[in-house]
Amino acid sequence: MADVQVTRNDDLTRYEAHVDGALVGFAEYQLTDILVVFTHTEVEPAAEGQGVGSALARWALDDVRAQGTRTVLPICPFIKAWIDRHPDYADLLYSGRQA
Repeated sequence: MADVQVTRNDDLTRYEAHVDGALVGFAEYQLTDILVVFTHTEVEPAAEGQGVGSALARWALDDVRAQGTRTVLPICPFIKAWIDRHPDYADLLYSGRQA
């Protein structure tokens, strides 16, 4: 696994993954008052299979959890599948409008 550094880029509304200072992946999101909607995740082909996507997903979801103000709606198939494989993040999922 590469040494992946993940940051949140609020200006571009995405989480970014860097290896040795180079951008190698990102997870785009949109915000509502109650949701973080993950719309698209992309990893450079040369960085695939090195844990970049997993690092992005884990860091982004940990960040959402730490903020504690929104739930997650994963439209992006990668983020959705990652949460399905890591049920300890299922509590972050949006479950419909609350009364």
